[in-house]
Amino acid sequence: VQGLGNRKNKVFNDIVSAGVEPFEGSVRFLKAVLDRGLKVAVVSSSRNAPSVLKAAGLNGHFEIVVDGVVAAAEGLPGKPSPATYQYAAQLLGLPSEECVVVEDAVSGVQAGHAGQFHSVIGVDRGAGRQTLLDAGATSVVNDLDELL
Repeated sequence: VQGLGNRKNKVFNDIVSAGVEPFEGSVRFLKAVLDRGLKVAVVSSSRNAPSVLKAAGLNGHFEIVVDGVVAAAEGLPGKPSPATYQYAAQLLGLPSEECVVVEDAVSGVQAGHAGQFHSVIGVDRGAGRQTLLDAGATSVVNDLDELL
């Protein structure tokens, strides 16, 4: 098991070193949101979110990053619990009801729905439109530039 973990870490580090190419539509959407002066946060179960954001050239775009490290330090349960999303909203100074969750994972959509956020936008990157709707998404897109 330790060998598998070491292999995973090596592959991850190689990918991060080579750079991560973000989805173009997601970058356009992010820039449009920031241009409107809206507050944004990243909520990720991964303990590597800051490294991935940096490798993608997006690390300076997010006011708040709540990742696996922050969740563990704060004693927050992972998705599908809404706790990490609610914590991010709190750090942004906003009530959950005024926030929109954008998620591609079923557990994240479930978390957004359970947290009673204003909207939960599912991004179908393979989970399936109906699966995301069944999990609680208020709408589903294939790419975030569909929202522009």
